[in-house]
Amino acid sequence: MTNWSAPFIGAGDAIDASVVVPGSKSETNRALLLAALADGPSTITGGLSSRDADLMRAALAQLGVTIIDEDGAWRVTPPAVFAVPDAPIDCGLAGTVMRFVPPLAALNGGRTTFTGDAHASARPMGGVLDGLAQLGVAIDAPNIPFTQDASGGLSGRRVEIDSSGSSQFVSALLLSGARYPDGVEVVHVPAEAGASVPSRPHIDMTVQMLRDRGVEVSTPDEVTWQVAPGAIRAVDQQVEPDLTSAAAFLAAAALTGGVVRVPGWPVETTQGGAAIADILRRVGAEVSLDDVGGGHGTLVVRGTGTVRGIGAVDLHASSELTPVVAAVAAVADGRTVIQGVAHIRGHETDRLAALVAELGAVGAAIRETADGLEIEGRGAGVLKPALLKAYADHRMAHAAAVVGLVVDGVELDDIACTTKTIADFPGMWSALVTRSGAHG
Repeated sequence: MTNWSAPFIGAGDAIDASVVVPGSKSETNRALLLAALADGPSTITGGLSSRDADLMRAALAQLGVTIIDEDGAWRVTPPAVFAVPDAPIDCGLAGTVMRFVPPLAALNGGRTTFTGDAHASARPMGGVLDGLAQLGVAIDAPNIPFTQDASGGLSGRRVEIDSSGSSQFVSALLLSGARYPDGVEVVHVPAEAGASVPSRPHIDMTVQMLRDRGVEVSTPDEVTWQVAPGAIRAVDQQVEPDLTSAAAFLAAAALTGGVVRVPGWPVETTQGGAAIADILRRVGAEVSLDDVGGGHGTLVVRGTGTVRGIGAVDLHASSELTPVVAAVAAVADGRTVIQGVAHIRGHETDRLAALVAELGAVGAAIRETADGLEIEGRGAGVLKPALLKAYADHRMAHAAAVVGLVVDGVELDDIACTTKTIADFPGMWSALVTRSGAHG
């Protein structure tokens, strides 16, 4: 595999670009799953074309769902009865596939095997599999690869699980819960006292998308979610842009003193990635939402020549932003302390350890804490060229690209991993340099 040289923007050059960001990974895969569970056909437009979405579509097809691509719009037709796959379902490294699909597959009344990439076995699965076991599904292993057997049927309603490792554990059971005989009640019972559920905006997204389809969902307290049994109405879905993927492009404006515009930015959203707007404002950029209409606008970030550390920032609810925020902090002037993200040790890789290793390789002063990172930003001028590792993690690749904009000579060992959420990240990123007048 050939190393990727990160495009570099020198002094005197500045980005001036509009970036059309692909659809939200989180919303796309939820929309696909709910369309597969619905009471009739529906269409998804603006869905993300990426490896994660491809894996979700392939998994649903193995379970008997028909998905036809009609000029970029996906027409999804649920089966009368979910199929028992002849072959294992490949989850790749996609958390939404390995966690969301097993609860749906439990409706097929048979045995389903799940496999994935080499790193997939390191991703936590306990909350989902514990919940399914409490509902009567036999599980033969605690992680990928595993086989589940739903031939005994589903019984019961209340499940108690530890969801401190991922909000996806809760979402996974809620998404299919309406189709269970008695619905489902999910209660977060942490193994470690006081450990909360991370990335709650993702659960809010799940709940809202269920309610949009006529599902009765109640949240009597902060650790309980109840889904009543019943039909899931077929609803056509327009997917929002992926605001977390937009973060790297917007950060580029802040770091180079340029301007980046992202159209289609929702005025109101359940995506945790929306927090990047306030973070970049704290860094020193000018941020505005222009041309608002129909619930969307164009988010505009203008760099001011100031890139400062922001002190403490709690990313518990938007932890997917951690790699890009850490990259910005590494080239800023001043201290940044990222808090509330201990759970990202169980993401595509141990992101805290990976960020310490790779940002440290370019000379950043960074250390790992119990729940995050401390970064003493000393400006880009003190950083040095390095070959960085991606760990098969798209967000780590985004972080390397951000640093490489202002540190000449940064390379990455695996840019292909970015296809997880953006089909052509290298092309889109290189276009920023072209727009700056630099040559990379």
